[in-house]
Amino acid sequence: MWSWLLHRVTGLAVLLFLLVHIVDIGLLSFGPDVYNEGIALFSTGIVRVISLGLIASVLYHAFNGVRIILIDFWPRGARYQGIMFAVVMIITILCFLPMAYFVVAPIFQPGTSAVALPM
Repeated sequence: MWSWLLHRVTGLAVLLFLLVHIVDIGLLSFGPDVYNEGIALFSTGIVRVISLGLIASVLYHAFNGVRIILIDFWPRGARYQGIMFAVVMIITILCFLPMAYFVVAPIFQPGTSAVALPM
């Protein structure tokens, strides 16, 4: 039940990110100044913290997708689905922690910002 619910929620989170990404890339059509102002939001602390949720969502969704494939195509997959869910959670956490460090660390380092286009 939890894996099913988390898979749907993380799928929606990834979809939301894709929509935001399309909009921020679309800012290029208004010129580099508008794009740079928009992309500067991504270097703020709150957006970096929100990015942690995105990273966790992508990792869980990907690893759980592999688990679902194993359940569907491996004859004994359904028997081990609980164990595989635990493995998915462990792998997600182990992959998330180093990524989280690199996303959050710049918050505590003054002078860091998002990449900007030359004007």
